[in-house]
Amino acid sequence: MNWGVRNKGMFLSDSLKVFSGSSNPALTAEVCKYLEIPLGGAQISKFPDGEKLVRVEDNVRGRDCFVVQSICEPVDENLVELLIYLDCLRRASARRITAVVPYFGYARQDRKDEGRVPITAKLVANLITTAGADRVLAIDLHAHQLQGFFDIPVDHLSGQLVLSKYFKDKKIHSLTVVAPDVGNIKLAAKYAGHLNGDLAIVHKRRVSGKEVVAEEIIGAVEGRNILMCDDIIATGGTICSAVNLVRKLGAAEIYVGATHGVLAGEAPEKLAQSPIEEIVVTDTIPLNDRAAKLSNIKVLTVSAMLGEAIKRIHRDESVSSLFNQSG
Repeated sequence: MNWGVRNKGMFLSDSLKVFSGSSNPALTAEVCKYLEIPLGGAQISKFPDGEKLVRVEDNVRGRDCFVVQSICEPVDENLVELLIYLDCLRRASARRITAVVPYFGYARQDRKDEGRVPITAKLVANLITTAGADRVLAIDLHAHQLQGFFDIPVDHLSGQLVLSKYFKDKKIHSLTVVAPDVGNIKLAAKYAGHLNGDLAIVHKRRVSGKEVVAEEIIGAVEGRNILMCDDIIATGGTICSAVNLVRKLGAAEIYVGATHGVLAGEAPEKLAQSPIEEIVVTDTIPLNDRAAKLSNIKVLTVSAMLGEAIKRIHRDESVSSLFNQSG
Protein backbone atom coordinates (compact mmCIF):
# COMPACT_ATOMS: atom_id res chain seq x y z
CA MET A 1 0.00 0.00 0.00
CA ASN A 2 1.45 3.34 -1.05
CA TRP A 3 0.64 5.97 1.56
CA GLY A 4 2.43 8.70 -0.36
CA VAL A 5 5.95 9.93 -1.02
CA ARG A 6 7.84 11.32 1.93
CA ASN A 7 10.64 13.80 1.46
CA LYS A 8 13.06 14.64 4.22
CA GLY A 9 12.79 18.24 5.25
CA MET A 10 9.19 18.44 4.00
CA PHE A 11 7.99 19.20 7.49
CA LEU A 12 9.38 21.74 9.90
CA SER A 13 8.99 20.62 13.49
CA ASP A 14 8.30 24.18 14.56
CA SER A 15 5.11 24.33 12.45
CA LEU A 16 3.74 20.82 13.08
CA LYS A 17 3.59 19.32 16.57
CA VAL A 18 2.40 15.82 17.44
CA PHE A 19 1.85 15.03 21.12
CA SER A 20 1.14 11.73 22.82
CA GLY A 21 -1.32 10.94 25.56
CA SER A 22 -0.80 8.06 27.98
CA SER A 23 -3.07 5.57 26.21
CA ASN A 24 -0.80 4.56 23.34
CA PRO A 25 2.63 6.23 23.28
CA ALA A 26 4.13 3.49 21.09
CA LEU A 27 1.67 4.29 18.29
CA THR A 28 2.39 8.02 18.54
CA ALA A 29 6.12 7.34 18.36
CA GLU A 30 5.60 5.39 15.13
CA VAL A 31 3.46 8.20 13.69
CA CYS A 32 6.25 10.71 14.40
CA LYS A 33 8.76 8.31 12.85
CA TYR A 34 6.65 8.21 9.68
CA LEU A 35 6.44 12.01 9.61
CA GLU A 36 10.15 12.31 10.39
CA ILE A 37 9.55 14.80 13.19
CA PRO A 38 10.37 14.64 16.91
CA LEU A 39 7.63 13.82 19.39
CA GLY A 40 6.16 16.93 20.97
CA GLY A 41 7.53 17.60 24.43
CA ALA A 42 5.09 17.27 27.30
CA GLN A 43 4.93 15.97 30.85
CA ILE A 44 1.90 14.07 32.16
CA SER A 45 1.76 13.59 35.89
CA LYS A 46 -0.65 13.07 38.77
CA PHE A 47 -1.22 14.97 41.96
CA PRO A 48 -1.32 12.87 45.15
CA ASP A 49 -5.13 12.86 45.03
CA GLY A 50 -5.14 11.42 41.49
CA GLU A 51 -5.80 14.61 39.49
CA LYS A 52 -4.03 14.72 36.11
CA LEU A 53 -1.62 17.51 35.13
CA VAL A 54 -0.47 18.03 31.53
CA ARG A 55 2.42 20.41 30.97
CA VAL A 56 3.41 21.15 27.35
CA GLU A 57 7.14 21.86 27.12
CA ASP A 58 7.32 23.02 23.48
CA ASN A 59 6.32 26.43 22.18
CA VAL A 60 3.01 25.84 20.36
CA ARG A 61 1.91 29.43 19.71
CA GLY A 62 0.69 29.57 16.11
CA ARG A 63 1.51 25.90 15.51
CA ASP A 64 -0.60 23.09 14.05
CA CYS A 65 -0.97 20.64 16.95
CA PHE A 66 -2.17 17.01 17.03
CA VAL A 67 -2.86 15.02 20.22
CA VAL A 68 -2.95 11.22 19.81
CA GLN A 69 -5.07 9.59 22.50
CA SER A 70 -7.31 6.53 22.35
CA ILE A 71 -10.27 6.52 24.73
CA CYS A 72 -9.60 2.98 25.87
CA GLU A 73 -9.14 1.33 29.27
CA PRO A 74 -8.93 3.10 31.68
CA VAL A 75 -11.61 4.84 29.63
CA ASP A 76 -12.60 7.76 31.85
CA GLU A 77 -9.01 8.55 32.83
CA ASN A 78 -7.85 8.63 29.21
CA LEU A 79 -10.84 10.76 28.20
CA VAL A 80 -10.18 13.35 30.92
CA GLU A 81 -6.49 13.41 30.03
CA LEU A 82 -7.38 14.16 26.40
CA LEU A 83 -9.66 17.01 27.47
CA ILE A 84 -6.94 18.50 29.69
CA TYR A 85 -4.42 18.19 26.83
CA LEU A 86 -6.75 20.04 24.44
CA ASP A 87 -7.42 22.80 26.97
CA CYS A 88 -3.70 23.17 27.64
CA LEU A 89 -2.92 23.63 23.94
CA ARG A 90 -5.82 26.05 23.46
CA ARG A 91 -4.63 28.24 26.34
CA ALA A 92 -1.09 28.08 24.92
CA SER A 93 -2.38 29.73 21.70
CA ALA A 94 -1.97 26.82 19.28
CA ARG A 95 -3.17 27.82 15.82
CA ARG A 96 -5.15 24.62 15.20
CA ILE A 97 -5.74 21.63 17.46
CA THR A 98 -6.69 18.19 16.16
CA ALA A 99 -7.79 15.42 18.51
CA VAL A 100 -6.45 12.20 16.99
CA VAL A 101 -8.62 9.49 18.53
CA PRO A 102 -7.67 6.10 17.02
CA TYR A 103 -10.29 4.41 19.23
CA PHE A 104 -13.29 6.48 20.23
CA GLY A 105 -14.64 5.13 23.51
CA TYR A 106 -18.37 5.38 24.27
CA ALA A 107 -19.09 5.11 20.52
CA ARG A 108 -21.61 2.30 21.07
CA GLN A 109 -23.73 4.50 23.35
CA ASP A 110 -25.00 6.42 20.33
CA ARG A 111 -28.82 6.33 20.75
CA LYS A 112 -31.66 6.00 23.24
CA ASP A 113 -32.83 2.43 22.74
CA GLU A 114 -34.79 2.50 26.01
CA GLY A 115 -36.09 5.07 28.46
CA ARG A 116 -33.91 7.08 30.86
CA VAL A 117 -30.52 6.35 29.28
CA PRO A 118 -27.92 8.86 28.02
CA ILE A 119 -26.46 9.31 24.55
CA THR A 120 -22.91 9.30 25.86
CA ALA A 121 -21.24 9.38 22.46
CA LYS A 122 -22.79 12.80 21.85
CA LEU A 123 -21.72 13.96 25.32
CA VAL A 124 -18.09 12.95 24.63
CA ALA A 125 -18.21 14.73 21.25
CA ASN A 126 -19.41 17.89 23.00
CA LEU A 127 -16.67 17.62 25.63
CA ILE A 128 -13.91 17.28 23.02
CA THR A 129 -15.22 20.31 21.13
CA THR A 130 -15.62 22.42 24.27
CA ALA A 131 -12.13 21.50 25.48
CA GLY A 132 -10.62 23.16 22.41
CA ALA A 133 -10.40 20.72 19.48
CA ASP A 134 -10.78 22.33 16.05
CA ARG A 135 -11.14 18.98 14.30
CA VAL A 136 -11.11 15.24 15.01
CA LEU A 137 -9.25 12.41 13.28
CA ALA A 138 -10.62 8.96 14.14
CA ILE A 139 -10.56 5.36 12.91
CA ASP A 140 -13.74 3.26 12.59
CA LEU A 141 -16.22 5.12 14.78
CA HIS A 142 -18.48 2.02 14.98
CA ALA A 143 -21.26 3.97 13.25
CA HIS A 144 -20.56 6.50 10.50
CA GLN A 145 -23.34 8.78 11.73
CA LEU A 146 -21.27 9.56 14.84
CA GLN A 147 -19.46 12.11 12.69
CA GLY A 148 -22.65 14.16 12.87
CA PHE A 149 -22.37 14.32 16.67
CA PHE A 150 -19.49 16.77 16.25
CA ASP A 151 -19.92 20.43 15.33
CA ILE A 152 -16.34 20.49 14.04
CA PRO A 153 -14.78 18.70 11.03
CA VAL A 154 -14.20 14.95 11.40
CA ASP A 155 -11.79 12.93 9.26
CA HIS A 156 -12.90 9.31 9.49
CA LEU A 157 -10.39 6.63 8.47
CA SER A 158 -11.08 2.93 7.95
CA GLY A 159 -9.06 0.08 9.39
CA GLN A 160 -10.11 -1.92 6.35
CA LEU A 161 -7.27 -0.25 4.43
CA VAL A 162 -4.74 -2.00 6.68
CA LEU A 163 -6.58 -5.28 7.31
CA SER A 164 -7.62 -5.98 3.73
CA LYS A 165 -4.06 -5.52 2.45
CA TYR A 166 -2.78 -8.00 5.03
CA PHE A 167 -5.33 -10.65 4.10
CA LYS A 168 -4.86 -10.01 0.39
CA ASP A 169 -1.14 -10.64 0.76
CA LYS A 170 -1.91 -13.98 2.44
CA LYS A 171 -3.63 -15.17 -0.78
CA ILE A 172 -6.25 -17.26 1.01
CA HIS A 173 -7.86 -19.58 -1.53
CA SER A 174 -11.52 -20.71 -1.56
CA LEU A 175 -12.37 -17.69 0.57
CA THR A 176 -15.78 -16.81 1.98
CA VAL A 177 -16.14 -13.58 3.92
CA VAL A 178 -18.74 -14.06 6.65
CA ALA A 179 -20.64 -11.19 8.25
CA PRO A 180 -20.91 -12.24 11.94
CA ASP A 181 -24.22 -10.35 12.21
CA VAL A 182 -26.64 -8.50 9.95
CA GLY A 183 -25.16 -5.13 10.89
CA ASN A 184 -21.84 -6.11 9.29
CA ILE A 185 -23.17 -7.06 5.85
CA LYS A 186 -21.95 -3.88 4.16
CA LEU A 187 -18.44 -4.19 5.66
CA ALA A 188 -18.23 -7.89 4.80
CA ALA A 189 -19.30 -7.15 1.23
CA LYS A 190 -16.43 -4.65 0.90
CA TYR A 191 -13.91 -7.25 2.09
CA ALA A 192 -15.40 -9.88 -0.21
CA GLY A 193 -15.12 -7.53 -3.18
CA HIS A 194 -11.55 -6.53 -2.41
CA LEU A 195 -10.39 -10.09 -1.70
CA ASN A 196 -12.39 -11.75 -4.50
CA GLY A 197 -14.25 -13.95 -2.03
CA ASP A 198 -17.81 -15.13 -1.62
CA LEU A 199 -20.17 -13.64 0.95
CA ALA A 200 -22.16 -15.30 3.73
CA ILE A 201 -24.23 -13.87 6.57
CA VAL A 202 -24.83 -15.13 10.11
CA HIS A 203 -28.18 -14.56 11.76
CA LYS A 204 -27.76 -14.19 15.51
CA ARG A 205 -30.01 -13.90 18.52
CA ARG A 206 -28.96 -11.91 21.61
CA VAL A 207 -29.86 -13.85 24.74
CA SER A 208 -28.54 -11.20 27.14
CA GLY A 209 -26.11 -8.29 27.25
CA LYS A 210 -23.24 -10.77 27.49
CA GLU A 211 -24.49 -13.76 25.49
CA VAL A 212 -25.13 -14.00 21.75
CA VAL A 213 -26.24 -17.14 19.91
CA ALA A 214 -25.60 -17.64 16.17
CA GLU A 215 -28.58 -19.60 14.86
CA GLU A 216 -28.23 -19.95 11.08
CA ILE A 217 -26.14 -18.85 8.11
CA ILE A 218 -27.07 -17.63 4.65
CA GLY A 219 -24.45 -18.78 2.13
CA ALA A 220 -22.10 -21.73 1.64
CA VAL A 221 -19.24 -22.27 4.09
CA GLU A 222 -18.60 -26.02 3.90
CA GLY A 223 -15.04 -26.70 2.81
CA ARG A 224 -14.35 -22.96 2.49
CA ASN A 225 -11.73 -20.84 4.22
CA ILE A 226 -13.49 -18.16 6.28
CA LEU A 227 -12.72 -14.54 7.09
CA MET A 228 -14.78 -12.61 9.63
CA CYS A 229 -14.07 -8.91 10.09
CA ASP A 230 -15.58 -6.37 12.47
CA ASP A 231 -14.73 -2.89 13.68
CA ILE A 232 -14.54 -3.96 17.35
CA ILE A 233 -14.02 -7.20 19.23
CA ALA A 234 -15.13 -6.34 22.76
CA THR A 235 -16.35 -9.38 24.72
CA GLY A 236 -15.89 -11.79 21.81
CA GLY A 237 -19.41 -13.19 22.10
CA THR A 238 -20.59 -12.41 18.56
CA ILE A 239 -17.39 -13.54 16.84
CA CYS A 240 -16.94 -16.75 18.83
CA SER A 241 -20.57 -17.78 18.37
CA ALA A 242 -20.29 -17.22 14.61
CA VAL A 243 -16.95 -19.06 14.44
CA ASN A 244 -18.39 -22.10 16.20
CA LEU A 245 -21.36 -22.13 13.82
CA VAL A 246 -19.32 -22.06 10.60
CA ARG A 247 -16.96 -24.73 11.95
CA LYS A 248 -19.97 -26.90 12.79
CA LEU A 249 -21.14 -26.45 9.18
CA GLY A 250 -17.82 -27.72 7.81
CA ALA A 251 -15.67 -24.61 7.34
CA ALA A 252 -11.93 -25.13 6.90
CA GLU A 253 -9.52 -22.46 8.20
CA ILE A 254 -11.12 -19.50 10.00
CA TYR A 255 -9.53 -16.05 10.21
CA VAL A 256 -10.80 -13.13 12.30
CA GLY A 257 -9.95 -9.47 11.86
CA ALA A 258 -10.92 -6.30 13.73
CA THR A 259 -9.72 -2.71 13.81
CA HIS A 260 -10.10 -2.33 17.57
CA GLY A 261 -9.04 -5.23 19.79
CA VAL A 262 -10.76 -4.19 23.01
CA LEU A 263 -10.84 -7.84 24.17
CA ALA A 264 -12.45 -7.04 27.51
CA GLY A 265 -13.64 -9.41 30.21
CA GLU A 266 -13.39 -13.08 29.20
CA ALA A 267 -12.76 -12.31 25.52
CA PRO A 268 -9.16 -13.63 25.45
CA GLU A 269 -10.26 -16.92 27.03
CA LYS A 270 -13.21 -17.25 24.61
CA LEU A 271 -10.99 -16.62 21.60
CA ALA A 272 -8.36 -19.06 22.87
CA GLN A 273 -10.99 -21.82 23.01
CA SER A 274 -12.39 -21.07 19.53
CA PRO A 275 -11.08 -22.81 16.38
CA ILE A 276 -9.52 -19.67 14.89
CA GLU A 277 -6.42 -19.90 12.72
CA GLU A 278 -5.42 -16.26 13.25
CA ILE A 279 -6.82 -13.17 14.99
CA VAL A 280 -5.68 -9.91 13.40
CA VAL A 281 -6.17 -6.52 15.09
CA THR A 282 -4.53 -3.11 14.80
CA ASP A 283 -2.62 -1.04 17.34
CA THR A 284 -5.36 1.57 17.88
CA ILE A 285 -5.54 -0.01 21.35
CA PRO A 286 -2.60 -1.66 23.15
CA LEU A 287 -3.32 -5.33 23.84
CA ASN A 288 -4.02 -6.14 27.47
CA ASP A 289 -1.73 -8.68 29.14
CA ARG A 290 -4.11 -11.63 28.68
CA ALA A 291 -4.79 -10.86 25.03
CA ALA A 292 -1.09 -10.46 24.29
CA LYS A 293 -0.56 -14.08 25.40
CA LEU A 294 -2.81 -15.47 22.66
CA SER A 295 -0.60 -17.57 20.40
CA ASN A 296 -2.59 -16.78 17.25
CA ILE A 297 -2.94 -13.00 17.57
CA LYS A 298 -1.34 -10.60 15.08
CA VAL A 299 -1.14 -6.81 15.53
CA LEU A 300 -0.92 -4.52 12.49
CA THR A 301 0.05 -0.88 12.82
CA VAL A 302 -2.07 2.05 11.65
CA SER A 303 0.81 4.48 12.15
CA ALA A 304 1.47 5.06 8.44
CA MET A 305 -2.22 5.66 7.74
CA LEU A 306 -2.50 8.11 10.65
CA GLY A 307 0.78 9.77 9.73
CA GLU A 308 -0.32 10.28 6.14
CA ALA A 309 -3.65 11.70 7.29
CA ILE A 310 -1.90 14.11 9.67
CA LYS A 311 0.43 15.20 6.89
CA ARG A 312 -2.50 15.91 4.58
CA ILE A 313 -4.48 17.79 7.21
CA HIS A 314 -1.41 19.90 7.99
CA ARG A 315 -1.00 20.71 4.29
CA ASP A 316 -4.77 21.26 3.77
CA GLU A 317 -4.91 18.36 1.30
CA SER A 318 -7.57 15.71 0.75
CA VAL A 319 -7.79 12.96 3.36
CA SER A 320 -10.63 11.09 1.66
CA SER A 321 -8.31 10.17 -1.22
CA LEU A 322 -6.60 7.73 1.18
CA PHE A 323 -9.57 5.42 0.64
CA ASN A 324 -8.52 5.01 -2.98
CA GLN A 325 -5.16 3.56 -1.93
CA SER A 326 -6.28 0.14 -0.70
CA GLY A 327 -4.39 -1.69 -3.45
